[in-house]
Amino acid sequence: MDFEIVTDSSSNLKEEMIDEFGLHILPLTFMVDGEQYQSYLKGEHTDLKQFYTMMHEGKVITTSLPSLADSEALMRGLLEQGRDVLYLGFSSGLSGTYEAIELLTKQLAAEFPDRKVHAVDTLAASGGQGLLVWHAVQRARAGASIDEVRDWVEANKLHLAHWFTVDDLMFLFRGGRVSRTSAWAGTMLNIKPVMHVDDEGHLIPMEKVRGRKKSLNALVDHMEKTGCAPIGEQMVFITHGDCIEDAEYVAEQVKTRFGVKEVVISYVDPVIGAHSGPGTMALFFLASER
Repeated sequence: MDFEIVTDSSSNLKEEMIDEFGLHILPLTFMVDGEQYQSYLKGEHTDLKQFYTMMHEGKVITTSLPSLADSEALMRGLLEQGRDVLYLGFSSGLSGTYEAIELLTKQLAAEFPDRKVHAVDTLAASGGQGLLVWHAVQRARAGASIDEVRDWVEANKLHLAHWFTVDDLMFLFRGGRVSRTSAWAGTMLNIKPVMHVDDEGHLIPMEKVRGRKKSLNALVDHMEKTGCAPIGEQMVFITHGDCIEDAEYVAEQVKTRFGVKEVVISYVDPVIGAHSGPGTMALFFLASER
């Protein structure tokens, strides 16, 4: 590639994939009982299982944007090396991250008029954002220019389907996604929400099913309804909140029902996981519509 791709830790890409593609990650910040942490730091392994253990232990977790100083230092360094920069950011419908980094890219673009500095609001999250980055890398490796890759992402981001379910509604209540009454009643009745990220980048509930297995199957059912044909030739991403057995079950369903050959399974990162909780399951693929 003759330019650099920058994204943030909410893309939930596997560390080996980040290294293989030479990606640059802006780590969002999370606090556990007041102590600050960052995930996906270059050269360091992030123990995401330990993060979910802390959630199970009831530790208080809050989140914030990536460090603007560190983000500026990273991008400025790339531009000073004569590299163009394409930033593919976390949905503006879920976080203030994109707005803050977009402002930074505009400032740097004015300072480096001979370089290209593009920012795209992916309106995506977790593996949806990560899968868009994956597709961007494939096009860049095939020789597409920074403008062509940016244009492809803009043209296709609303075809990146996100289907989620969670196991514990109380985490959605704490994050303001559902009411206390809905969370309590859903827990008592073993109701599991099936949600997606809409065209404005918001996570919204779409339906309710009773039981965990039905909620997992519902994710795959939505893939059957809207997945771009031939589904079997797609790259598919799955992310999970420390429930690898459920992730493997969904992956097997996708492979068996549609003949999909490549499924990448990774953890939901701490910043998203802090709001969705352990047991979060999500499926991502290209579709006729989100």
